[in-house]
Amino acid sequence: MPASDDQTPILRWYVPLWVLFGPVPEFVAGLDDPPGTRSWSLAVPIALGLACAVSGRRPGRHPWFPYALVAGLGVVSFLRGGAASLYLMSLPYFWLPARSARWPVLLSGAGAAAAVGGGALGDGGLATGNSVVTLVAYAAGTTLALAVRRVADRAEARARRLDGELVTARADLAEAHRRQGAAEERERLAREIHDTLAQGFASIVVLAEAVRSDLVDDPNGAARRLSSIERTARENLAEARVLVGSSPRETIAADSVSRTLRRTVDRFAEDTGITVDADLADVDCDPATRIALLRCTQESLANVRKHAAASTVGVVLAARPYGVELEITDDGHGFSVADAHGFGLAGMRRRLTELGGELTVTSAPGEGTRVLAVLPVEE
Repeated sequence: MPASDDQTPILRWYVPLWVLFGPVPEFVAGLDDPPGTRSWSLAVPIALGLACAVSGRRPGRHPWFPYALVAGLGVVSFLRGGAASLYLMSLPYFWLPARSARWPVLLSGAGAAAAVGGGALGDGGLATGNSVVTLVAYAAGTTLALAVRRVADRAEARARRLDGELVTARADLAEAHRRQGAAEERERLAREIHDTLAQGFASIVVLAEAVRSDLVDDPNGAARRLSSIERTARENLAEARVLVGSSPRETIAADSVSRTLRRTVDRFAEDTGITVDADLADVDCDPATRIALLRCTQESLANVRKHAAASTVGVVLAARPYGVELEITDDGHGFSVADAHGFGLAGMRRRLTELGGELTVTSAPGEGTRVLAVLPVEE
């Protein structure tokens, strides 16, 4: 019956106490015994103390000592007419090393029987004070130990249950984080696809429709639009490679932000015929800010193309003390901002918020639209 790990420190403290208050008093009492029994009265406590000391070097790893203790109780009781004090001091030793209640009950009972039986053989009687104390100690000790064991078992069972619940909660939390991460990744991909591939395909469709009508009446215009279709398709291919991770994200806006936006507005003017008044300052900003400004410009111009029916668009990029500011205006139909629930505006606002910026959209039916994007710039 090896000791559990949490009982080992208790045993290390109990063993020297047992030696001091168990065998030592028996040894001292044996000094006054008659010469015929003195050597046994001295030898037995010494043997028990040495055995306990050896056992105490590796607590719980010497299952033989409780059995030796039962035998020692019988011999001491026989020699001295009882061993109630030694039995009382030894009771914890029967219980502490055990993992279950069966063997401690049996061993402590055997120790009590040995103490009572040895005393009866020594002086020829059972009804002695030593016998009564030993039996009462056995009954009280067993009752108390079983009650403590029951409480400890319940606490251990509760701890195991809580450990299981904790493991389950951790697994549920990890699964929730995984699902949240997957949902956020899907949302990010949906936003990127809307801002890049979807816009590019929509542009290709519009240009292809224009080419069909210009093939006969305006061959040169059809050729220009075919070139725009080719450029847009190549850009979509590059965007797709970035999305799947085969190209670095920084290649999207590798040039300065002013030159990147200039190419975008020039393409828009060429493809749509809408006049664009662009004032683009040379602002120094990090790649994430450049990409965010490019996406806001692309989304705003795409909305102008699809919904505004505008004749003039203004694009202003300026450095401010608080960061960089991008303003896109048009003289189109306008719309009710409160009733707008499109994916594009929400995606722009979320993209800017992730970088610590903000988006302001001002419009009304018949009054055109103003989109203002503000982003902090790291020094």
